[in-house]
Amino acid sequence: MLEELFARGATAAALVMDALVVLLLVFGAIEALAILLFRRTGDGAPVSHLRRQVWLDFAVWIVLALEFALAADIIRTAIAPSWEAIGQLAAIAAIRTVLNWFLMRDIEGQAKED
Repeated sequence: MLEELFARGATAAALVMDALVVLLLVFGAIEALAILLFRRTGDGAPVSHLRRQVWLDFAVWIVLALEFALAADIIRTAIAPSWEAIGQLAAIAAIRTVLNWFLMRDIEGQAKED
């Protein structure tokens, strides 16, 4: 009974995390599109500077979404920890960690240039 209640709660929490991932990505994409469409480089900066700033802002949203997606996967694995699920989680975590590392490195590198 308690185990079933935990599983239901964890499943709901993972679903909420997945919904947050989608919302974060959609919000970041809308923000990036709005900036590209409506912001002008009035300070004399080249258009490439604006594109780079939009990319940096969107990359931050992607990094945050990847963290929530990983949290959802960890929660799902905690519910039914089969060896196959643990292996899949390890692979997913490794891929997302590498993606996060490269994105953060690019974000920090671009931020230093500005």
